[in-house]
Amino acid sequence: MGSQTSKKTMSFVGAAVVMLWLKTYMVYKTSFAITGDNVLQEIILFINPLAFLLFVFGSSTFLTRKPAVRFILALSFILSAILYANIVFYRFFNDFITFPVLFQASNMSDLGSSVTELVSLADILYFLDFIVLCLIACFRPEFIRLKIYSSNDRKWFFTVSAGILFLNIGLAEVQRPQLLTRTFDREILIKNIGTYNYHLYDAFLQTRSTAQRAMADGSELTGIENYIRSNKAEPDGKLFGAAKGKNLIVISMESTQGFVINKKINGKEITPFLNDFIKESFYFDNLYHQTGQGKTSDAEFLVENSLYPLGRGAVFFTNPQNTYHATPGILAGNGYYTAAMHANNKSFWNRDIMYKSMGYNRYYHLMDYHVTPENSIGWGLKDRDFFNQSLTYINQMPRPFYAKLLTLTNHFPFVLDREDKLVDEFNSSSKTLNRYFPTVRYTDEALKHFIQGLKEEGVYDDTVIVLYGDHYGISENHNEAMEQYLGIKITPFEAVKLQKVPVIIHVPGEKGKTISTVSGQVDLKPTILHLLGIETEGLEFGNDLLSPDKKDFAVLRSGNFVTRDYVYTKGTCYSKKTGEPVEQKACKPYEEKADLELLYSDKIIYGDLLRFFGNKGSTVKK
Repeated sequence: MGSQTSKKTMSFVGAAVVMLWLKTYMVYKTSFAITGDNVLQEIILFINPLAFLLFVFGSSTFLTRKPAVRFILALSFILSAILYANIVFYRFFNDFITFPVLFQASNMSDLGSSVTELVSLADILYFLDFIVLCLIACFRPEFIRLKIYSSNDRKWFFTVSAGILFLNIGLAEVQRPQLLTRTFDREILIKNIGTYNYHLYDAFLQTRSTAQRAMADGSELTGIENYIRSNKAEPDGKLFGAAKGKNLIVISMESTQGFVINKKINGKEITPFLNDFIKESFYFDNLYHQTGQGKTSDAEFLVENSLYPLGRGAVFFTNPQNTYHATPGILAGNGYYTAAMHANNKSFWNRDIMYKSMGYNRYYHLMDYHVTPENSIGWGLKDRDFFNQSLTYINQMPRPFYAKLLTLTNHFPFVLDREDKLVDEFNSSSKTLNRYFPTVRYTDEALKHFIQGLKEEGVYDDTVIVLYGDHYGISENHNEAMEQYLGIKITPFEAVKLQKVPVIIHVPGEKGKTISTVSGQVDLKPTILHLLGIETEGLEFGNDLLSPDKKDFAVLRSGNFVTRDYVYTKGTCYSKKTGEPVEQKACKPYEEKADLELLYSDKIIYGDLLRFFGNKGSTVKK
């Protein structure tokens, strides 16, 4: 008996905590590729899952043996599933799941090949600790104890847990002051408070945001209006109304990033049509996407409303019934027929509801298109067939019209039929990047034929055409392959620069011009309306891209921002001239501006403040 009791053993609850703790830390370092900026940050990263795990698994100490084992097994599986869900989500979005994203689960049925591309059989290893615990529960090896805990045991257990929690919070506050009040970057939260505590914090934010609309009143608009008015850039006197009465076509180019423009792959141009089209259009080569978790729908929201998307989830899902002063509603009020065109399920991203809130007269969706296995691939109808069928509808629209079209083919996982490949795949370790170039090239060719169709139908010369990249196609998970293609080291500084998306505005009668002012998608609404001769008097955070007074500034949804001289990312201020870090004080004024704009925009959305703004959206300038 003496020799038996002297053997070193571990409690079942302790084994569960240790295995999940170490697994979480390994996921940080591998699947999430999180690095500590210094020794203190690495210590925080290592300990931050522990306090949560001790508290939740410690609840089992109040149970008898069998219920305790079942509780621990169930908890181990649930937490492993939450961790794994974040891993899969991170593989494409380079981000972490939020509660609003979970409410978008209806999208999952449409993801198809995108999901299968992100999971593999080897992922069962992420549940290895749960499997081990099940084996222990079945076979009860001598080195694991299934003990009953006394009240003193529990006091000691939770005292240690609380001590680790306070240590974590204290170190996090030293590392990142005002962490929970001024941080827009979810990775910073994960690095400092851990995945599981982050989800608790996210649940708190969800509860708070739900209450904000009920408590909001119009008094909150005063400060926001004053800020917007003081930062407004007046439109260019010569270009205001340059396209008054013209039709408007806006095309969202799925996953198209700026780095493909005027570039080649295997000796062939990636975007030969766009390269030519920008020569006879306004081309903005220093414009950044500002999307969050809503991706394409966030880009639509930015372009139509000149408000920022939310930091969590997609506005299209979280606030579709809000009052908006969006471009389609404004144009409809100025005599335009407005239509959105997208060959996907009408409810995907909740578009059937959100489009009504934004003022569209008509939504042409999947049921309006002839889709067959032969003319579709990946996410649905091929772009060329989509444009051909959409052109028929456009020809039937009353004049003037506003038509927004969303492409699909250049969507992750970037698959394409052999006969549609006009360039060869790239050769790198990333299959995603390799396949990306042929699908971009396909969309470019589809755009060429669409523009030609507009010319043949006599629409082109009477229409403003806006093309914009909606969001990144290649995430930071593929940096190694991107380094191979670009021939540069992708630092955090370079990673931000890769968030540029092409924006091209073709105005009949106007000469082509490249404009390099730092800007974002939020600037498109006032630019378009001013070209059409419509004065903006609403709550827009963007400024006219063609205004001589437009400031060089773009804030990303993460809180990162870009100015004429600096790039701010991951808590570091970089000089654009050298690409090297500089003193934080250089970025401080812009950091306050970035935080304020995101805060004000969030207030407008969460509080549905535009319902108090009356009918002051926009008016035709006489």
